[in-house]
Amino acid sequence: MRTRTALASCFDVRPSTLLLSLLLAASPLHSADDYKLGVNSQPSAAVPHGEVRSATFTASKVFPGTTHEFQVYVPKQYNPAKPACLMVFFDGTGMMSATGAYRVPVVFDNLIAKKEMPVTIAVGINPGNVAPIAPGAKARSQRSYEYDSLGEANARFLLEELLPVALKDLNVTADPAGRAVCGNSSGGIAAFTIAWERPDSFRKVVSHIGSFTNIQGGHVYPGLIRKSKGEPKPLRVFLQDGSNDLDNLHGNWPLASHDMAAALKFADYDHTFVFGTEGHNGKHGGAIFPDTLRWLWRDWPKN
Repeated sequence: MRTRTALASCFDVRPSTLLLSLLLAASPLHSADDYKLGVNSQPSAAVPHGEVRSATFTASKVFPGTTHEFQVYVPKQYNPAKPACLMVFFDGTGMMSATGAYRVPVVFDNLIAKKEMPVTIAVGINPGNVAPIAPGAKARSQRSYEYDSLGEANARFLLEELLPVALKDLNVTADPAGRAVCGNSSGGIAAFTIAWERPDSFRKVVSHIGSFTNIQGGHVYPGLIRKSKGEPKPLRVFLQDGSNDLDNLHGNWPLASHDMAAALKFADYDHTFVFGTEGHNGKHGGAIFPDTLRWLWRDWPKN
């Protein structure tokens, strides 16, 4: 069985954080002060820097009337003659910010240069907004509808509409094992839903403080995962949460994450779960993000 303990050995974060990933302790052993960005989350003049470009997509038929902003990161090492890996990030602007919690371009620059992850193109996507009708009104966000809902709608939008535009003229692998999807909070459950619905296109998932609660029915996932025992979907799943995460009318986020991790273990999925002390934010997930990527891509050729 592919257990959490065996997989977490790839991590080289602080001993207390590693211990949590191994033991899933009920009482976390370290403080929030430990969640600091390391050297791989800092810009370095010693490594090649990739390019980030931004654009807007307005032609969705899956989510009609919406505007989606997106960003595309292309590493300096990208060679059009060789298919690159792909990693999609929901709530893309925050994830792709070079000064945010996750700093995707910075971390990718550092790890790709060190050959600790493969050459990977990143696409960051914001949730759709619907333009206001009344003068002076604000645009209406579709974030919860797109991200928290179960089913294939968001996968169809991503695969049939957004990615063909974002990846135009880029050579990206068609191997689903070379394609990952990541998100935070509602973006975390959105990432899992994409891979759950379309394992033929994405088989790697990173969910930080994922909203596996009853916002739009996501609390049913542990049961669905358990029922797949014997024929698990070919997914690799990374989960992160904290003991001070949300507890509200939709559910308890730490309990939901524990339930997800237990279901993945029961059904023999390739997974790991890192549990700490933080709340509903990116501090913990950002601090361990380089190690998360090493774990995620641990057996992929580092070209």
